[in-house]
Amino acid sequence: MSMKILLAGAVLASLAPAAAFAQSGGAAAGATTGAVGGAIVGGPVGAAVGGVTGAIVGGLADQQQPQFRQYVTTQKVPSYTYREEVRVGAVLPESGVTYYEVPAEYKVKGYRYTVVNNTPVLVEPSSRKVVQVIR
Repeated sequence: MSMKILLAGAVLASLAPAAAFAQSGGAAAGATTGAVGGAIVGGPVGAAVGGVTGAIVGGLADQQQPQFRQYVTTQKVPSYTYREEVRVGAVLPESGVTYYEVPAEYKVKGYRYTVVNNTPVLVEPSSRKVVQVIR
């Protein structure tokens, strides 16, 4: 039991600098945050699972969301009307939706954005899956 606690502590200590660096957002931040949270709850295995889950969810950090929402508003991107709930995991249709590059200043790689039901969302382009809803 004490060996698991020591191992979890070592994992947390090794991830602390990465967690501090990853405060800027993106998949790296999601991975780090997920790994730290997973390590606290489930030890080394939890860290691995949390890291993968966090990377999938990674996107804009909370503090970046209002700024990004304002950016999207200034771009006057038309809103796509979606009949289902706009949520993480929703798959947008193949046609009728236009996807836009996320500006480099937000440090979000591999995703595009669009506006669905007047709400900006980040989307994984190849699957068209919503990975983050910007509130």
